[in-house]
Amino acid sequence: MEKALASASLPFKLLLSCPSGLSPPQVSVAFDVAYDRIPQQDIQLENSISEIWDKKVQDNKSLYNGTKFRYGGHNLICGDGSNQDSLVCLHLGLTDYRTFMGTNLNPQWEKFLVPSEDDSIRCQHTSSPLGNGAIVETSDRKIIVLQRSTNVGEFPGHYVFPGGHPEPQEIGITSHQYGKDLTGSELINKKVSQEMFDSIIREVVEEIGVPASTLYNTVFIGISCRELNVRPTAFFSIKCSLESKEIQKLYLSAQDGYESTQLYAVSLSELENMTSKMPGCHQGGFALYKLMVDSLKNT
Repeated sequence: MEKALASASLPFKLLLSCPSGLSPPQVSVAFDVAYDRIPQQDIQLENSISEIWDKKVQDNKSLYNGTKFRYGGHNLICGDGSNQDSLVCLHLGLTDYRTFMGTNLNPQWEKFLVPSEDDSIRCQHTSSPLGNGAIVETSDRKIIVLQRSTNVGEFPGHYVFPGGHPEPQEIGITSHQYGKDLTGSELINKKVSQEMFDSIIREVVEEIGVPASTLYNTVFIGISCRELNVRPTAFFSIKCSLESKEIQKLYLSAQDGYESTQLYAVSLSELENMTSKMPGCHQGGFALYKLMVDSLKNT
């Protein structure tokens, strides 16, 4: 498990790399108001958040301001480097879709950034909702890739891994209701860390149509951040007991199949050729998966 370096020429930055793959007991969460967004002191820039949202709602009455978990950094604890001793604690706050639209997706998004090598300081004024993505490997050793629909908001027509977001509402979170109640806070932290794993299974089931019972060996492999709009995404590696041909059939009736137009089941080398047509955060997801594959070769 290691922090990975970013290259100025890459469209992503690896904020956290866990090539051995971490199971649920090895991934904890500190959910706290301290990891919420800090408002920008430039009043005009801050006011642009509501201005952008009001215009978006005017153009699209069905827009919903859902709550999301905000990525505020992490604490990395390494034992002797073995899988059993590796632990990570994710620092998460709360944000919402309105603030995401008005900061990360603001045409002036770079003005929200603070010059710093520390990513949590650099992005302290952005919404930075934590997305998730899954590298799903079939029983015939293919990897599942989706082509996004042309009518989605971000990166229409691009190749992506299945994914979405962990959802606060799924575990009854609407605010930081527990404050300094330590027992309540510990319970919430456990629920949020479980939601990190439950949500990625849910997204895979909804987007490609496979039953949850066919998915196993779900491990956390790190966090990638897209350089454009500083968009963070947590990535997981998941095995599926079905062959790619079976998945192709199930995909035709997937619950969220409208978000994509096609499902591809590809080899590692084929996937490498597709990454240039992926959003930066998903290119980072592929880089995390390759680090895991290379790590397994060396064991």
